[in-house]
Amino acid sequence: MSEGLQLELKKPLEKMTAKELRELSIKQLPQVVGVSGMGKDELLAEIKKVLGIGGEEGPAVSPYKGQILAMKRQAKVLRAKKAEAGQEMPRKERVLLRRKINKLKKRSRRLAAAS
Repeated sequence: MSEGLQLELKKPLEKMTAKELRELSIKQLPQVVGVSGMGKDELLAEIKKVLGIGGEEGPAVSPYKGQILAMKRQAKVLRAKKAEAGQEMPRKERVLLRRKINKLKKRSRRLAAAS
């Protein structure tokens, strides 16, 4: 699409965070629209499409994405339950909640690394 377009990058596109990619596309790539609502994978795909890099069909989606999101939702619910109860909850229950949250975090990180 854009042959003469050159960007000044501090690091490779894949290593940039979603926030950095948004700033890059807002400041240097006005062709990319809807940037604020996109995730990192979508942003990468759009930027690469505009720059004409890579032959990817679209963003690579982890096969475990659904499981990871479910675990994160569950951890969020447990955190809210723990915060709501506060010190009124018996210590043993608080410890169990903390352990469940910790286990969910570890599982979700392992699945993300495996993909």
